[in-house]
Formats: sequence, C-alpha cells, structure tokens
Amino acid sequence: MVTVVVIINTLISLVLFYIAWQVWQIKGRIAWITDRLTAYEKCSQTLLSQAPQNLDISQQNIRNLRQRNQSLQFKLQQVRQIVSLLLLGQRLGKGYISQSKSFWQTKTVTKTRMNNSNISS
Repeated sequence: MVTVVVIINTLISLVLFYIAWQVWQIKGRIAWITDRLTAYEKCSQTLLSQAPQNLDISQQNIRNLRQRNQSLQFKLQQVRQIVSLLLLGQRLGKGYISQSKSFWQTKTVTKTRMNNSNISS
C-alpha cells in the first residue's frame, strides 16, 4: 500500500513539475512579449511626442507653398495679359499695315492711271 501511495505521489509530483516547467516557459514568453511591447511603446511615444512639432512644421510649409503658388499665379496672370496685349498689338499692327498698304496702293494706282491718262491725251 505504501508503495502505491509513493508511486501516486511521485506521478503527481512529476505532473506538477511538468506544469511548473510549462508555466515557467510561458512566463519567459510573456516577459519577452512585455519587453517587445515596452520597446514599441517607447518608439511610438517618441514619434508621437514629435508629432505636434512636425505638424506645425508641415502646416508652415503648406502655408509657404500656398503663398508661393499665389505669387506664381499672379505672375502667370501678368504674363498672360502681356502675351494677350502683344497678340492684340500684332493683330492691330497687321490691320494697320494692310490698311496703309492698300491706301498707298490705291494712291499709286490712281496716280498711275492719272499719269497714263495725261500722257495719252
């Protein structure tokens, strides 16, 4: 009977020892996971603590780009107006030149006809 009790106690001790060993391994895994999570938390905290400053810098950069864009838009509008004026001047100039050419051509033709008619008379 004592032998049976000793064997049962030994078996129980072995099962409990196996369970304790498994718990110890789980404890090590949990400790490793805790260390990883702590490291991730520190990294994210560092990044997030700089976020307001980075957002301010980004907003300032956006404001600067918008101002620069407005300036470039204004300059582009001025260039478009200048080009429009130049094209208008070119059109008017062509019209004026063709009118003056036709005016001088009609005078020349008229003078030539008058001279020809005077010569023939």
